[in-house]
Amino acid sequence: MLEKKVPPVSSQKYASLRYTALRIGLLVACFAVVWVLCYVRLVPLGIGGSNIFWMLLLALIISAPLSLVLLRKQRDAMSEQIVDRVDRAKAKMAANAGQEDQA
Repeated sequence: MLEKKVPPVSSQKYASLRYTALRIGLLVACFAVVWVLCYVRLVPLGIGGSNIFWMLLLALIISAPLSLVLLRKQRDAMSEQIVDRVDRAKAKMAANAGQEDQA
């Protein structure tokens, strides 16, 4: 009896999309935490109308190192996907150059 292979959840096909979505999700989560901290006045508010800009900047600063640690597997999968695409493009260009040389 043949068993049907089920692709793993972390397939390479959508690695870039998954990594980008997780980065945006992490940024949104950090923004929510910063917003709550500003709301309860544990973190100082910005001057005048700069509060949203201040909170977004703080969320970016917090989410960058977190993404380096928490999204390592997704980043590696994305880089493998990009390397595969570049290798295929190089092979296709070499094959096309070989055909032009022969003609």
